[in-house]
Amino acid sequence: MTAGDRPEQPATPSPIEDRVREIAADNALSLGYSFDELELRVPRDAVAELCGALKSDPDLNFTYLRCLSVVDWQDELEVVYHLASLNHPHRLVIKTRAPMEDPWVPTTIGVWRGADWHEREGHDLFGLEFRGHPDLSPLLLYDGFEGFPGRKSYHIPEQVTFYGD
Repeated sequence: MTAGDRPEQPATPSPIEDRVREIAADNALSLGYSFDELELRVPRDAVAELCGALKSDPDLNFTYLRCLSVVDWQDELEVVYHLASLNHPHRLVIKTRAPMEDPWVPTTIGVWRGADWHEREGHDLFGLEFRGHPDLSPLLLYDGFEGFPGRKSYHIPEQVTFYGD
């Protein structure tokens, strides 16, 4: 294996794989490994409820949202949740997608208060609605900003700089 190769399956499978599969049940679109971490793909309408179940399960206890990010795949937006347990050595990545024509996912602010900043950033930069979020007012951009600069389709306006004579 070269330095650039990444194994799809770690040498030792995650001890939480069976429990995650059991909790996700019919909502798991796929469960596998990516970059040596367990990765679960779910439909967008199930993500908030599933995250709550993964957090409250005593065997998993995913109380820490390490990161929430949005990825533009041009025809879809993908939301990626990186989770960790502070009581167990568990980590999990959850992914869900929303079509560009109807860009929404349910908020997870009721599961992790720390999702607030991440969801507002995703709304600002990608135009993704986090349904149920109490305040999606601009966080990084100003009121009235046109477009979504995180999207690949966003055209960056030409800037003209004037220097003194």
